[in-house]
Amino acid sequence: MTRAKTVIDTTGDWDPYARGCPSRELLDQIGSKWAVLVLGELGKHGPCRFSGLRQRLDGVSEKMLTQTLRTLERDGLVRRTVHPEVPPRVEYGLTPLGQTLREPLKALTDWSVRHIPDVLQARAEYDTRTG
Repeated sequence: MTRAKTVIDTTGDWDPYARGCPSRELLDQIGSKWAVLVLGELGKHGPCRFSGLRQRLDGVSEKMLTQTLRTLERDGLVRRTVHPEVPPRVEYGLTPLGQTLREPLKALTDWSVRHIPDVLQARAEYDTRTG
């Protein structure tokens, strides 16, 4: 698979509202359900093996977890470390860049837990009006 070359803009004029801006793609990736949960889990508990992540993230498939970890690794948010043991032990942990997402993602997660009753009520009211 050939990857498109990314143009590095050193002016800092990124606009996620503009079509084609790489920051829009990054928001899409880090805002995905599994990325939020993987980053949150690694931020909360530190480096973890694939099997440990899979157990803690109830409902994630092996394929989806693999894709999510690869994307996060490519974006420089997660580091994959292979320990020279027999059999090899592989761990995933946050990079320094990934660590910078801990606070905003925790705030988002906390908000969702705190406001889910309000959202569920709004959904029920909407469904009653439109159903």
